[in-house]
Amino acid sequence: MRLPIDPHADISRRAWVACPVCDDARRCPTCADRRNCDEHWRYLLSNNGPVVHLQCPRCTHTWSLNTRPAATRPGDGTP
Repeated sequence: MRLPIDPHADISRRAWVACPVCDDARRCPTCADRRNCDEHWRYLLSNNGPVVHLQCPRCTHTWSLNTRPAATRPGDGTP
């Protein structure tokens, strides 16, 4: 079952990371060169510090990604 696009999704807030489900950018030369592709982007729904919450417009999968996995949160010592 596909989820709907999040109502807070805004095309002006995008991120260029691989979708862990559909991997639609796998054969894209622009994405392979690590450039911003017009076709393979993700909705940037929100963030909590270095953790971004994303949704793929193609398969509608939502996930969170820690953009600084080695960093810890102040005060609790956990990543």
